Amino acid sequence: MDLIPLNLIGILAFTGAGIYAIGDVLLLAAKVSLGDYPKLKPFAQLLSGSEKMLVLSPIRLMWGALIGVFMTPLILLGFWQTYQGLSNVNVWVALAVFGLFGCATIIGTFVHGSFYYLGEYIHALNDVHEDSQAIIAGMIERHKKVLIATYAPLLSFIVIASILFSILVASGKTAFPVWMTGVTPLTMTFVWLLVKRILPNFVRERTEGAGFNIAYMAFFACTTISLWK
Repeated sequence: MDLIPLNLIGILAFTGAGIYAIGDVLLLAAKVSLGDYPKLKPFAQLLSGSEKMLVLSPIRLMWGALIGVFMTPLILLGFWQTYQGLSNVNVWVALAVFGLFGCATIIGTFVHGSFYYLGEYIHALNDVHEDSQAIIAGMIERHKKVLIATYAPLLSFIVIASILFSILVASGKTAFPVWMTGVTPLTMTFVWLLVKRILPNFVRERTEGAGFNIAYMAFFACTTISLWK
């Protein structure tokens, strides 16, 4: 395959991950004191920090969710570019890498979009009469269980695909340079977590929740640069 289209695909994937990260920020970058909302205090353990979504408007929640959903095809294109860079060595393992990253991306779209509904539940929990709060709290509890059930395969697929990617690149037989062995969505996530600790507080607050997609931006930037001819 001509590498010029791959360059364009990489740029689109990088852009898509960046816009996806903006969606994360719209959904999760907020700060609130539970003390300001006495009706929510009995549910502090259930909310466990998600009460911050109460200060986000329904319009912001809606667009935060939709932006990520709409950018998912570009992320998938980025992993197709990754597959093309790997396919010179073991096509089946390369396909496994693409498939696992692709499945994680699709599951991640569900997870991302479902935060819209979590935000709406939290608004409702604060708005309804105390006698009705137990119904909303039950919905939030079930919603969180669904999130946990989807996060488990999502993270597992990313870990396995990242390891397989590194093994293939380390062989020196792919189109990627060997230094890309250490550049995966998994390692870039750890790098972001380390870098985030030394960033100014206002930067940390404004990038809350965007870690995965910032890692994807770094990964797609590296894959595109390393495949550029």
